[in-house]
Amino acid sequence: MTLNWNNLMFTYICLGTNDLPNAITFYDAVLATLGLQRCDVGEESGFEDMVGWGTYADDGRQELALWICTPFNGDRASAGNGTMIALKAASWNAVDDFHAAALAHGGTSEGMPGLRPHYNDDFYAAYVRDPDGNKLAAVCRGRSGPNG
Repeated sequence: MTLNWNNLMFTYICLGTNDLPNAITFYDAVLATLGLQRCDVGEESGFEDMVGWGTYADDGRQELALWICTPFNGDRASAGNGTMIALKAASWNAVDDFHAAALAHGGTSEGMPGLRPHYNDDFYAAYVRDPDGNKLAAVCRGRSGPNG
């Protein structure tokens, strides 16, 4: 399937951090478990205090990315109550690896990997907070685990 860039709901999501080097270490490890790599922004200016993972091409005309940055207004970054980003995982193992990588790199658990039948009988997910308190989930829909 070819991605139609004109029909995307999101172009990017940005989360704030108070420690960019620490956040980069965390997200490099955690997002690698989902097959995501850093965006290549080439020589473009304006990216000195931010790093992204996902797709960034044609000077941002093709973009589907998660960015981490220090807040532009100079205030401290803070996590939103009730705010969460759910990332797609290709397998139950990827969800498990996501959770383990998050904990190994300064994150905290908000929900161990497992089925969440109250959402759907094939909804396998794990929930974490990054070192700045932002809540993330990895979700695999489908039976790709030990019982499926």
